Amino acid sequence: MATITAQMVKDLREMTAAGPLDCKKALEETGGDLQKAVEYLRERGVAKAAKKLNAGRAMNEGLIETYLHFNRRLGVMVEVNCETDFVANTENFRTFCKEIALHIANLKPLYVKREHVPSAIVEAERDLNRRRTLEEGKPAAVVDKIVDGRMEKFFQEIVLLEQPWLKDDAKSIQQLLSETVSETGESIEIRRFACFTLGDAGEADAGE
Repeated sequence: MATITAQMVKDLREMTAAGPLDCKKALEETGGDLQKAVEYLRERGVAKAAKKLNAGRAMNEGLIETYLHFNRRLGVMVEVNCETDFVANTENFRTFCKEIALHIANLKPLYVKREHVPSAIVEAERDLNRRRTLEEGKPAAVVDKIVDGRMEKFFQEIVLLEQPWLKDDAKSIQQLLSETVSETGESIEIRRFACFTLGDAGEADAGE
């Protein structure tokens, strides 16, 4: 049986917002395979965020929040959706939106979700990491595992939901979202954002 480490449990918690015992069991049942453990939790309805943000929940309300840096050279606009205007007007929801705008301004993610990253970019990064790993002389038997680990780090750097939260790097933005979902009792989605830096013509909308 694969050895289940605390880091593995932590990584799975960040991806699913499930409890530590559920994550440990999922990893034990799947031989320590992180992606299979995610599917294991989803299939059993333990991944709280997935349950709250399931298909069929209409999220047509919400806010468009903005952040403008003090020197007015950096600005962010983010759309966060929820189910009702009641929740959209609550302090919890408004605070969450402000935190997300501030986080984007500082950590500059490129995409909201992993699935928004173009497949061509993912494959190019994976190929680069594979070549780099082979050049480092790593044993062939562990190359795929090393590449998978480096790809996880790659996604954490560019995907908003997978980034460590600006104000508490022990918590991901996905976890912060899940907590807000739990507090408000409604589905919430960070739909899209745009980050503008003065003089940079390359800024673009990130989202669906």
